[in-house]
Amino acid sequence: MSEAVDLEPAIAAYGAFFENLSPETLNRLDALCDARVRFRDPFNDVTGLDALRAIFARMFDDVYDPRFSVSDHALSGQVGYLRWTLSFRSRKTGKPMTIEGMSEVHFDTGGRVVAHLDHWDSGEQFYGRLPILRHVIAMIRRRLAIKT
Repeated sequence: MSEAVDLEPAIAAYGAFFENLSPETLNRLDALCDARVRFRDPFNDVTGLDALRAIFARMFDDVYDPRFSVSDHALSGQVGYLRWTLSFRSRKTGKPMTIEGMSEVHFDTGGRVVAHLDHWDSGEQFYGRLPILRHVIAMIRRRLAIKT
């Protein structure tokens, strides 16, 4: 049985990949991820490199100038965590927007990503910005809030 590699370089390289993500760099995922990598976020749950590349390729079609900024990372065993901010401009309005989140990144013993699970608040950071839903979500939050 082989011993696990030091994952600090792997999580740093994965974070750097996202900070430099572009349509031209999507094929670099092959060097970082297992072929059967699982990706999950509030809208997707897919398996495989082709599906993962397709999600990020679509992001470049759906928004202008998407850029990830990784502000911190941590490791716990075979799992890494990346804290990030995604900045972009809406294709519909051109308005600058941001989403803050955390990626839970599972590595195999060789340092390749086998799962990338994104955690971010789609209610506040996505649905809450849609004109029709914004008011409904605000009303629900007010009703559920603890009164002090």
